[in-house]
Amino acid sequence: MALHNLALCLVIVSCFLVVICEGQSSVPVAPGLSYTFYSTSCPNLESIVRIHLLQVLENDTTQAAGLLRLHFHDCFVQGCDASVLLDGSTSGPSEQNAPPNLTLRQAAFKIINDIQTLIQGQCGQVVSCADVTALAARESVLLSGGPYYNIPLGRRDSPNFATTNVTLANLPPPTFNTSQLINLFSSKNLTTTDLVALSGGHTIGIGHCTSFTNRLYPTQDSNMDKTLANNLKLTCPASNTTNTTNLDLRTPNIFDNKYFVDLMNRQGLFTSDQDLYTDSRTKSIVQTFAVNQTLFFQNFIDGMIKMGQLGVLTGSQGQIRANCSATNANTMAFWSVFREQQQQGTSAQY
Repeated sequence: MALHNLALCLVIVSCFLVVICEGQSSVPVAPGLSYTFYSTSCPNLESIVRIHLLQVLENDTTQAAGLLRLHFHDCFVQGCDASVLLDGSTSGPSEQNAPPNLTLRQAAFKIINDIQTLIQGQCGQVVSCADVTALAARESVLLSGGPYYNIPLGRRDSPNFATTNVTLANLPPPTFNTSQLINLFSSKNLTTTDLVALSGGHTIGIGHCTSFTNRLYPTQDSNMDKTLANNLKLTCPASNTTNTTNLDLRTPNIFDNKYFVDLMNRQGLFTSDQDLYTDSRTKSIVQTFAVNQTLFFQNFIDGMIKMGQLGVLTGSQGQIRANCSATNANTMAFWSVFREQQQQGTSAQY
């Protein structure tokens, strides 16, 4: 109940702090997408997503970061097409089996499927899993204290997942420096400001020891605060430790600008985080966001709208999956086998 009331307050406050209207972002809408795409076919869509996530986050606030990360990992690999949600098949391992995705939260996949089931119960099979993933990420940001932003909708789901090599080539590892990050983001038509703003998503969530122990062993990274390093060595006593720690030292479960304050104090966890303050091309952006949360939120919104439209399938492209973890053809095949087994079981009883 407390979280429910807090969330309602956040929505109201956000109405004043971050202009909630379709014109809030100057980012062009990709052809085939629309801010009112489901206004007729599923008018209560956003309420369905929000109410379910209120319940989820009341039990575990850390799931917000998992859902935000899932959206990023979906969009950066062959576009925002829900391909990361697909299980593997006879054609090969899924995107989930690629090393960068092994630490995606399994609960996040279940949450997306649960939301899709609720939506289909009220609206039928009209909303794509890609749109559900985008909406879940937005609600996770909002319910963690971040800004509300309208999302262009109308994405379709891919019937195919990317190969492991394609996945590896498109997801930046935590060991990337700023030059590598700028090059990768630029290849997706995202600016350096987009890079810094979207990196601010690390204001919530956790990092695995194996993602940053290269900064601790065999020698400590000189760009890491010594007190932080000593504390991290307690959490990660060896380079292959499987423990985790918070990405944001100050407010780990609140979506705010404290991540950038961390960077200014040499308390960024990953190389890809801290180097944003070391590199002259991004340092001033980090400093600006550290002292101006409203400006960070505005740029984060623009970055999310841009990222959320990468490589989208629209119109008659792709499909709208009934089950987010399987293509419609595979889903139908599963139910066909299931019904056949049921019928055989029934016959055996007589």
